[in-house]
Amino acid sequence: MPVDANDRAAELVAALRRAGVSDLDAGTRRRAEYSSDASNYRLVPSAVAFPRHADEVAAALAVCRELAVPLTSRGGGTSIAGNAIGTGLVLDFSRHLNRVLSVDPDARTARVEPGAVLDSITDAAATHGLRFGPDPSTHSRATMGGSIGNNACGSRALAYGRTADNVTALDLLTISGERLTATTLAETASPISAQLSGLVAERLALIRTEFGRFGRQVSGYSLEHLLPENGGRLDRFLVGSEGTLAVTVGATVKLVEQPSAVALVVLGYTDMPTAAEAVPALLPHRPVALEGMDARLVDVVRTRRGSAAVPPLPSGGGWLLAEVSGADLDAARSAATELVADAGAIDASIVTGPAAAALWRIREDGAGLGGRSPDNQPAWPGWEDAAVPPARLADYLRDFSALLSEHRLDGLVYGHFGDGCVHARIDFPLADRPEAFRRFVTASAELVGRYGGSMSGEHGDGRARGELLPYMYSAAAIETFAAVKHIFDPSDLLNPGVLVRPAPLDRDLRLPAARSLAHRLGFAYPHDRGDLSTAVHRCVGVGKCRADTSASGGVMCPSYLATKDEKDSTRARARVLQELANGALVKGFDAPELQQSLDLCLSCKGCSSDCPAGVDMATYKAEVLYQRYRRRLRPVAHYSLGWLPRWARLAARLPRLTNAVLARKPIAALAKRAGGIDPRRPLPSFATSTLRQQLVGRPAKADAKPVLLFVDTFTEHFTPEVGQAAVRVLEAAGYRVQVTEQPVCCGLTWISTGQLDGARRRLRAALDAVDPAVARGIPVVGLEPSCTAVLRSDITELLPNDPRAARLAAATRTLAELLRETEGWQPPSLSGVTGVAQPHCHHHAVLGWQADAELLADSGAAITAVGGCCGLAGNFGVERGHYDVSVAVAGTALLPAVAAAGDEATVLADGFSCRTQLDQLAAVRARHLAELLADHLPDPEVDHPVEPEGRSS
Repeated sequence: MPVDANDRAAELVAALRRAGVSDLDAGTRRRAEYSSDASNYRLVPSAVAFPRHADEVAAALAVCRELAVPLTSRGGGTSIAGNAIGTGLVLDFSRHLNRVLSVDPDARTARVEPGAVLDSITDAAATHGLRFGPDPSTHSRATMGGSIGNNACGSRALAYGRTADNVTALDLLTISGERLTATTLAETASPISAQLSGLVAERLALIRTEFGRFGRQVSGYSLEHLLPENGGRLDRFLVGSEGTLAVTVGATVKLVEQPSAVALVVLGYTDMPTAAEAVPALLPHRPVALEGMDARLVDVVRTRRGSAAVPPLPSGGGWLLAEVSGADLDAARSAATELVADAGAIDASIVTGPAAAALWRIREDGAGLGGRSPDNQPAWPGWEDAAVPPARLADYLRDFSALLSEHRLDGLVYGHFGDGCVHARIDFPLADRPEAFRRFVTASAELVGRYGGSMSGEHGDGRARGELLPYMYSAAAIETFAAVKHIFDPSDLLNPGVLVRPAPLDRDLRLPAARSLAHRLGFAYPHDRGDLSTAVHRCVGVGKCRADTSASGGVMCPSYLATKDEKDSTRARARVLQELANGALVKGFDAPELQQSLDLCLSCKGCSSDCPAGVDMATYKAEVLYQRYRRRLRPVAHYSLGWLPRWARLAARLPRLTNAVLARKPIAALAKRAGGIDPRRPLPSFATSTLRQQLVGRPAKADAKPVLLFVDTFTEHFTPEVGQAAVRVLEAAGYRVQVTEQPVCCGLTWISTGQLDGARRRLRAALDAVDPAVARGIPVVGLEPSCTAVLRSDITELLPNDPRAARLAAATRTLAELLRETEGWQPPSLSGVTGVAQPHCHHHAVLGWQADAELLADSGAAITAVGGCCGLAGNFGVERGHYDVSVAVAGTALLPAVAAAGDEATVLADGFSCRTQLDQLAAVRARHLAELLADHLPDPEVDHPVEPEGRSS
């Protein structure tokens, strides 16, 4: 940033502090985090403030007015059109002004602050059988203020309307400092109301003919709400004004009844236009939602998350998802059957419960899942939510498909077909041919204009579509927008460049300014063309990392859930890494902004599966550490914890003496201080004999099927009893257990500390030891989930040119997977076993816990899986400076679930870190699945040996 801009930022910060704005940050890292929303655009703010109450908002407005600084309001930061970023001051309402103030069940209204998340409003109203109606796909993190700004709609707007239809009053601050409660023009005592009334009276014919033509016409200012026949509703008019007219500091919103029961009808058609043709015949059935979904979107889910993530679907190349309601489930099913009869589908099914929820998750993750085209090219917003009258949707889709082909583009199409609103992520070549973006969206705008449609159907125009408004509005209408803006904000300080005097749609694009980061990388990034820059730009900002999905088994993002600071979200870390690629703010891998951003990343890999866009921050963090410290002195924790397998092998020579020495408090304190370990963390005890030592001499069962047990460091040196239990279970399943002649290591601790050259050496040595067995078709079973995940995933990215790596990845199984695949194997009865399980984060993200869940269910156990992370996460929770966050992460889901389960409950945790955290924080001895199964085996016959691989069998 030029010197004069730095001086201006300093002046702004000083003035804000004098005015009483207390939570304020103008640091480079923070500005990088807020430089983008969920759009293609990048604008670096001068400062970011987090107002605690309306008086601080008023103070910020006064400072911006005095200094002529632009101001942008921001909620969840999920704006797809670029309407939540700006060059001046950004006000983030989500940190403090996020409460649901009251719920009035009789009036069916709620009073909320602008930063209140939509789901929190519905949660507060749920006890009264009510909910907030509009539900955009980001409802778990989108805020009320953002929904007001963009006129958010969502899947169920077909039944409940847009946000504009669900407000009854807005509490506002204008740029002049006036605070007013907006209801109707007549009731709102303000000079603004009088001026607007005069403007409307002058232009009645224009407003009546060009505005409010169909439900999803949300582009521009919604002037139809100001018409006398519509009640002169100032509050509804302001919804969708994208923060360009006033700042919302509170709202009173309508609530609607929760349906007693719903059923989801899935209708299969040959393609998406054919599905759209069926929409008019289905609307008389009054579905709650009527969504379109391309079959290729589901293929992405199957590829990324496995077939188990997708319920059985009717045949077809595209589907309509129609949700219908009823007084009870039978009535809902009956309504669904009637709808099917009029659908003209080639195939149909009616689903409820978990299967329906799984389909809705796929639909809601569309913006992220669509981030890769069917040819695995990066795909982007930019022509994201155009809408046409539903009766014309099929023809529009055919023309839109032809337009894509003409421009040699592709993308995944889905959306709110019942409302005529179409979402699309398109493989624009933004990095090398940004001019193609302008050509296509301009042609698309012309197409939508011919169909009498709207550039935006729910996300607002922002920086992506403001320039295109003349394709749907007359010059007189565009001039009216400018007149409205002048009434509210004559100095053009509120979100300038949006709607009125819009910035060019191809200015400020983020990707063209990003450099490649492909030189001498530690990982191969095979799905990102070998480029770290391409990988980190997977994040388009949908913000799912800010939502708490632990109740449904999600993990991402544990540090954000603990701190509630945008800095600690996966999205913010990706933004800082994108600024590394840009080079203007974050300069080089040793930049302090990178260290600050990644410090509290637990490397849990939750984002690699939970992020719809497939961001893998654990890998990016390891890469950054590798680049920063390669051939340099490292933090001491990288040597103490990163080299843990080395120290464990040394301790194994005299384990009792080692334990006795480390049990002395002064020595333990010194060891922790020297090793960068938090003083509150107890040091683990080494096993008095290793698993290998304990397994020597067990006689072999020659006719059994061989399996190679990968003996990881944690099982070998800390919990050999887990390995012993696994051997008993495997033998009972008919296997002859082998181990390698020499100790092996997956290199996990080297990977997590960015010592990737060391990790490769250990993995090559492991391949030398295990490949002879793998080449003979012998499966490899891992017990420690994090190590097993390395063998299944990281090894191929670290050793992409070694064919043995891919063979090992294909041969590696978890214990549950191997047992489930074993022909004729039946689990021991676990009837009566109840409790909770903490799937290790890497187990959840890389391996999948489905096999474990199915095995436990088949055995008769009643075990509930806990979402979220344990918080220890390998070396993270042990390192000095991470203890408090580690404990807070454990308190998000795990510790409450264990406490609620009771003292008699079984607690399962395959991960050594998870078991350690539970022992240290809750005094609970968690058990590995192998131990639980072994305890319920029939009485053993004769012990059989574990045979070193390489010996005759």
